[in-house]
Parts: sequence; C-alpha cells; structure tokens
Amino acid sequence: MKIVAVTSQKGGTGKTTLSGHLAVQAERAGMGPVVLIDCDPQGSLTNWWNCRQVETPILVQTSLANLGEDLVALRETGVRLVIIDTPPAITWTIVNVIKLADLVVIPVRPSPHDLAATGSTVDLIGGLGKPLVFVVNSASPRARITAEAAVALSQHGAVAPAIIHHRTDFAASMIDGRTVMELPRAERSTSEIERLWEYLDTRLKSLNVAPPTAQQSIIPPVAPQTTIEDGQLRAVGGNLR
Repeated sequence: MKIVAVTSQKGGTGKTTLSGHLAVQAERAGMGPVVLIDCDPQGSLTNWWNCRQVETPILVQTSLANLGEDLVALRETGVRLVIIDTPPAITWTIVNVIKLADLVVIPVRPSPHDLAATGSTVDLIGGLGKPLVFVVNSASPRARITAEAAVALSQHGAVAPAIIHHRTDFAASMIDGRTVMELPRAERSTSEIERLWEYLDTRLKSLNVAPPTAQQSIIPPVAPQTTIEDGQLRAVGGNLR
C-alpha cells in the first residue's frame, strides 16, 4: 500500500479536485482498492464523494489521532493506495499526514503568489525526509508563465511532466461527484489526468518504503471517529463499502 498526501500551504490550488481525480484515475488504471481520506475541515472532498453514484474510490472517515492505526488496518484489508487531502495551511494536520506519506504531491498554480507560497511547504517536507512532486495546476494554455513556473519549481524538487490546464469541465465534474474522466467530450482534460497518474504511479513504484505503524501519529489523542471495525472498511455515513 502506498500513501500519497496532496498538500499546499496556499488555498485555491486545486488540492481537492486533484485528490478526487487521481483516486478515480488510479482505480481506472487497476490500482484499486483506492481509499480517500479527507483531512481538510472544510470537507470539500467528503461533499464531492457523497454526490458520487459509483462505489469507488472508497472514502474512509478517521481522526488524526487514529490515522496511523487506521492506515495499518487499511493495509491489512488489501487497500493498495491511500490519497489524503489536507487543509491549506502549515498545521499539525499537515505535519502528521506528511510524516505518514510515501509521496507528497504539491499542486501549484503558475502565479507569483503561488510560487512564493511553496517555500515553507518544501522546507517542511524536506525536514521530514519525504519525496515530493510539484504539479503545475490550472494553467492557462500557451501562457509563458506556465513554462517559467515549471522551471522555477524544478529548482526545489521534481515537477510532473503532465500539466493540468484550466478548463471548466474540472469544476463542472466536481459538482455532482464525478471527474473529467466520467464526462463526455472531456478528452483533453482526461488525457492530462491519465498522464499525471501514469507519472505518479511510476514514482510510487520506484519508492522503497516501510509500511506505516500505529505509533507514527504525533497528534495528541482526541475523541475517535474511526470507521474501520473488525477489519471492515466503513465509509462516511456508516455504510459498508
């Protein structure tokens, strides 16, 4: 089982959209079972998942205090990939999730403000010794700043060769729990997500990582919300998936 954290200090970078799309594409590519975990208090990923009409990917509700234990339980049930959406700030939540992750994906919009905001995130990830990948997200087609952003980011870590461009079908698909891969006439957006997942999948396969342990969580205990009981995955709302 591999664990991917999608994180960024700056809000509005498209973390939730990217998390949902990568999870669906991973399932389409045969990586399932895939689990999503929503650590953002805004709950946007959870809201998107609640609108879905299909069984996959699975959304598992947990608490930060139990995250390490629950990841161990997910591995034992045969889950192959976990994608975790995080809040847009440098908080204990992000520290905890990055500590448990095998790979950190940082979506960055090609703008001066977004590029400037990546510094503290990169420092945090580097301090925890985790590999990272930048994803240039919501880029304007043929804009010069897109290429400039990729070059600037490459000075601090790997940059995914697949650029995700700004198109309305990304936002439209998220309204009712879908992705661009599940929309008609969204071939260009679908191709970008497919190529991005192919690259990330290659990176994940190249990692030699140790399995998570229950003791890795560094958040003080809080009231549990775990939905993994007796080795079964229990999705948000109490339905077995």
